[in-house]
Amino acid sequence: MDVMQTNATTGTRGGLIISLALSIALGTATAAATETSAVETVSEVTAPAGEEPASPLPDQPDHLPQAESVDLGDPVSPEEPEPPRPAVAQPEPPREVIPAEAEVAETPPLILLGKEVRPSTATRLSWSPAQSFEGLASPTSVLVVHGAKPGPALCLTAALHGDEINGVEIVRRVLYAIAPEELSGSVIGVPIVNMQGFQRGSRYLPDRRDLNRYFPGYENGSAAARIAFSFFNEVIQHCSALIDLHTGSFDRTNLPQLRADLSNQAVLDLTQGFGATTILHSAGAVGTLRRSATEHGIPAVTIEAGGPIRLQEEAISHSVKSIKTLMNHLGMVDRRRTWGAREPVYYESRWVRADSGGILQSVVKLGERVDQDELLGTVINPITNVSTSILSPFPGRVLGMAYDQVVMPGYAAYHIGINAPIEELPIHDSDQPTSTPPEHTGEETSLDSPVADDTDAEQQPVLESPVDEPEYDE
Repeated sequence: MDVMQTNATTGTRGGLIISLALSIALGTATAAATETSAVETVSEVTAPAGEEPASPLPDQPDHLPQAESVDLGDPVSPEEPEPPRPAVAQPEPPREVIPAEAEVAETPPLILLGKEVRPSTATRLSWSPAQSFEGLASPTSVLVVHGAKPGPALCLTAALHGDEINGVEIVRRVLYAIAPEELSGSVIGVPIVNMQGFQRGSRYLPDRRDLNRYFPGYENGSAAARIAFSFFNEVIQHCSALIDLHTGSFDRTNLPQLRADLSNQAVLDLTQGFGATTILHSAGAVGTLRRSATEHGIPAVTIEAGGPIRLQEEAISHSVKSIKTLMNHLGMVDRRRTWGAREPVYYESRWVRADSGGILQSVVKLGERVDQDELLGTVINPITNVSTSILSPFPGRVLGMAYDQVVMPGYAAYHIGINAPIEELPIHDSDQPTSTPPEHTGEETSLDSPVADDTDAEQQPVLESPVDEPEYDE
């Protein structure tokens, strides 16, 4: 009996223990199931059916790469075409009353050639005209200074003719002297546009085309037209004013002067800021960068200074001073500049030719004022020793002249700005660009190259302005 009770008691206790264990196990399973159900419920609410849950960090929008800020005055080693950013002192903390964000927001970045140039930045960018074949793929440096404050975008271009190197030095001096933190607006300088001609010391492209007769260019045209199209659309269209730098051509030199279409009001206004620089009215030949820019609503002038192949300090320093004076006039730099009395404006000019061949020896000097029938120079026959005088057919000023050299009959020797009464010029508003005639869009046939076959020569387009025209050098 006692044994039975003991067994019963033991069985009861064992049953209780088993029941308790089962209860604990069942409770744990229920909780786990409840938690799993809750997770699935939340997942169903936060993620659409059939799609993966959204990433907790959404993709950021793409941004243009920022151009590196450099000191343009520091020389660049050939082994390091893109040097690292120079060390600079850390800026002082911004004042609490003017948040730094507000200062940056005042001037938007300059977007040029696929790069974002921040305010108060000087940098070097690269423009490549084409990738069609070797020789046209070489990049051209574009120097950019984007100021701390808003203002115009002034563009300087040089060496459209590869043998005109005064402009290369002018661009260098102007750009390297600008402090970005003191500049209002932007200055974009292209010291060598025609890199192929520059490398060969030639005025022309390798195919003997004059690049400065093909603007604004044509996307599917000749090599010259394609280069012009690329440069005009990728660089020039970002300018609010343009200065194209040139020199005399083919052993001629020019007095520092502006070539400008004074019938265009915006161009006329631009010429008022160059200080004591002679101005010659000229619309420019069809296809020149200056004329094309003006026709597209960008006021443009040409600075002619000196001659090709050589560096001439007087012409360079005068041009640099005139550009800095213009920047002051436009409010881009806060400096007061006074530069003597304004030079006269010439609305007409002519070239005076040699009537005989021989050795040209000039009597007048560049920039000298002459009277009608005044002796300009003589041409001496080295065999017969006969001298032929070249006289000025009208009063004026020597704006350009040939170096002393051997000349042929008909050689254009002296470019005279004529003293004539100023006629009323029709002034047109430049707000709307004028159209370029279809025949000058840059879409040429195979006959437009001087090195093409001479077949149908009468249909050959004129690629160079007649030497009698004032823009012949340009």
